[in-house]
Amino acid sequence: MEQEGRRLSHSAHSSMRSHTNAARFLVAVTCLLLVSAHAETIEGKVVRVADGDSLTILSGNQQIRIRLLEIDAPERGQAFGTRSRESLTELCATKQARVDWQERDQYGRTLGRVWCDGVDVNAEQVRRGMAWVFDRYVRDKGLYALQDEARVARRGLWTDEGPTPPWEWRRLKKRGEMKASK
Repeated sequence: MEQEGRRLSHSAHSSMRSHTNAARFLVAVTCLLLVSAHAETIEGKVVRVADGDSLTILSGNQQIRIRLLEIDAPERGQAFGTRSRESLTELCATKQARVDWQERDQYGRTLGRVWCDGVDVNAEQVRRGMAWVFDRYVRDKGLYALQDEARVARRGLWTDEGPTPPWEWRRLKKRGEMKASK
């Protein structure tokens, strides 16, 4: 009986040790992920607005192309493409910008969250109805509330009955099924 109690005790101790090791492993992996997900910050003056979700900043002597993360604005030639660009121009042109970024896309653009004059421009473009939340890349789920608010208020692109998201518009245009609007 005493022998069996020792075996159970040893078994319980061994089980606790493996749980402790598993917990330590999870903590180490979580820390590694947090460090690798750490955003860097770039600051500079906005010198060009390409469209409703892309701009260029001058940081030191270097021009850096920025793609606003988590949103997708109408393309040039698409309904509201020009208005979306004008909105981003109003928010950022010639102003100091702060960009929190983590990665670059296949075109070499820096992907980031942009602030001009203290305004979260990514969120503001969605709030104004000048961009969609880019479902495929969204991390900040709060952007959906801003998009719903813009849709209900019929702001910007939501004044159209059934606006076509840019990712769909690009796909249809590539297949020759979508014509540019004027």
